[in-house]
Amino acid sequence: MRKLTVSQNDADQRLDRYLRKAFGHVPSATIQKWLREKRVRINGVRASGDARLSPGDELWLYIRDEFFDDEPREEDAFLSIENPSLDVVYEDAHIIICLKPSGLLSHPDEREKVNTLLTRIQAYLYRKGEYDPSADATFAPSLCHRIDRNTRGLVIAAKDAEALRFFEEQIREHRIEKTYRALVHGAPRPADGALESYILRDRERKTVRVFDSPRPGALYAKTFYRTVERRGDTTLVECRLVTGRTHQIRAQFASIGCPLVGDGKYGTLAKGEKAGQRLCAYKLRFAFEPSGGTFDYLAGRVFEIDAGF
Repeated sequence: MRKLTVSQNDADQRLDRYLRKAFGHVPSATIQKWLREKRVRINGVRASGDARLSPGDELWLYIRDEFFDDEPREEDAFLSIENPSLDVVYEDAHIIICLKPSGLLSHPDEREKVNTLLTRIQAYLYRKGEYDPSADATFAPSLCHRIDRNTRGLVIAAKDAEALRFFEEQIREHRIEKTYRALVHGAPRPADGALESYILRDRERKTVRVFDSPRPGALYAKTFYRTVERRGDTTLVECRLVTGRTHQIRAQFASIGCPLVGDGKYGTLAKGEKAGQRLCAYKLRFAFEPSGGTFDYLAGRVFEIDAGF
């Protein structure tokens, strides 16, 4: 038998959900069997899977030691980063806003496990003593949203579970406005307007296709834009996402004949043109209203950087 103590970040969730995350290497059917056979207790009392956890609860686990995976976990790859390179724009006790450079992944993928924005943030907080992976069984500092690898821009990360839940909800409900600047070939017509289309992902080719009308599997996408400045054969535009589809800005502007400068995936690179789309998530506005909650101090705040082009 082993005991686990529920931390503040692990609290306020169902017992079965906690166990699935804490024992990610164990099949869900096995976890359900533990619950049916009453092998998991909360503070010494038998509990069902829908029991909600509170900070400080002790979980008594009557399961074999082999189920406790004491080997290094893939998600702890950040521990190998000794001097994380990170451009911090804003930080407080709950969140951190970083500038992700072009070329850096937001999250680890099948090819890159260590050098990503997420792992850099986790390593940064670990080196500061603000994150202890052994203290929380189911939570780690997490990104509240993501941007494409070759897009530069601002990304919000949550230091605790309360912040993650809150900011994911604000983004889902469009109460955090994400504004981009892009340099495109040609000139959009009209100069200011909205792009509405349906985007279908091609996971094999890692691209998307844009349609004017619904298609099976395609998702609705909408982007407001305005012209900021004409620059000869190119135009600087500002875009505000209503939806957040994969490659949304890149694909939609390409579909109207104005591909982003440097975007060889949805356009054609001109002779001497540097690869890498000129796209930057340069502004975040926390458009939610104060509600008497933990994060009222951020209501109405705007964070902005120079787009760099």
